[in-house]
Amino acid sequence: MESLLSMPVVISALELGFIYALVALALFLSYSILNIADLSTDGCFTLGCAVGAQVAIMGHPIMALFAAMLAGVCSGYVMAFLQTKLGVESILAGIIVNTGLYTVNLAVMGFSSNLSLFKSETVFSLCKDFFGAQWYKLIVAILIVVIIGVLLTLFLGTWLGLSIRATGDNEDMVRASSINPKFTITVGLCVSGSLTALSGCLIGQYQKSCDINLGTGMVTIALASLIIGETLIGKGTMFRRIAGVVLGSCLYRFAIAIALRLHIPAECLKLVSAVIVAIAIASPYLKKQAAFYKRKSAALAARKRGGKC
Repeated sequence: MESLLSMPVVISALELGFIYALVALALFLSYSILNIADLSTDGCFTLGCAVGAQVAIMGHPIMALFAAMLAGVCSGYVMAFLQTKLGVESILAGIIVNTGLYTVNLAVMGFSSNLSLFKSETVFSLCKDFFGAQWYKLIVAILIVVIIGVLLTLFLGTWLGLSIRATGDNEDMVRASSINPKFTITVGLCVSGSLTALSGCLIGQYQKSCDINLGTGMVTIALASLIIGETLIGKGTMFRRIAGVVLGSCLYRFAIAIALRLHIPAECLKLVSAVIVAIAIASPYLKKQAAFYKRKSAALAARKRGGKC
């Protein structure tokens, strides 16, 4: 176990865990709060990476974060527009946006399938002298996620945030309360898109490259992180739920890191991800079933004891 979780492996897993936690938080907002299946996550993630990479190449790595978030807001708005104005179902709207973003991402990247940032400064390299050569990437990732987590918690506690939460619970009740659910859905999806794009931008600067297929399977990764966090932490305060999502993301990356250390072929990682997601989603049901059979066994044992008496 010690060789599986050496210090470099732990640090790398935590770095990726915190960066990908932003996508999990985006899915938490759209899926858990708004009850909307946003399948545009894959394309939006790549969009954030592409926009951020182009701005970073021009010499503005910090501005790249905000540019990526703005691009994510645009993606979220298109997603919301299809649902609220054109009456397209959320799943179909996500597929449409994700498909269209492929061409948009290619255009942003200059119709090249990849971009290199090896000669460009990043938010990580800018902080290398401040935090040391070993920990600087992890510290930057933690700081960004903590800031986003606190801001998201505060936002969901405002009147608008509470309206968004209420929209996911009961849209008809929100409409009866003179709150426009179309507006709250739009705001929620725009915020979700900005978080997804920010994560993509950070991953691009983290690995100093951007690929057109970078976001493939991102919904699976985010869903796994979200379910793992909610299963372990459960329901509670909004801060606790957000912290659970971040924890789930880190645990997911640890699972992937261990799989790699066990020499599982890289081609099989998607299958590993699918298995992790299946187990995470099924775990609440399996837990209930285990409790049911435990009570059933206890009842049968008590009945047998009563019969002997």
